[in-house]
Amino acid sequence: MNDMGNGPAAVVLRPGRDIVASTVEGFRVQWKEALAPGTASLTVDLSGVAMIDSVGLGLLIATHNTLGKAGGKLRIAHACPDILGLLRTMRLDKHFILEG
Repeated sequence: MNDMGNGPAAVVLRPGRDIVASTVEGFRVQWKEALAPGTASLTVDLSGVAMIDSVGLGLLIATHNTLGKAGGKLRIAHACPDILGLLRTMRLDKHFILEG
């Protein structure tokens, strides 16, 4: 049973391009819509994403915080080795769920 509202229980976002300062504003609207009440799990599929800069990391952290307030989880899927290394170095793997 989902006590977070009537929205989708799980959502997958596929940016398909780098999550950097020049692209983040375009993602914000899409991601905000994905965080509708009731979203228990949001997966960001990083297939096709080669780089995330500090602004992109900020978007991921803000998304994690929003989901966490509602009892939801942020999942990161299909990240390239460089991005996985960055997330682990920053210890974000302690907060996000990293999937193959």
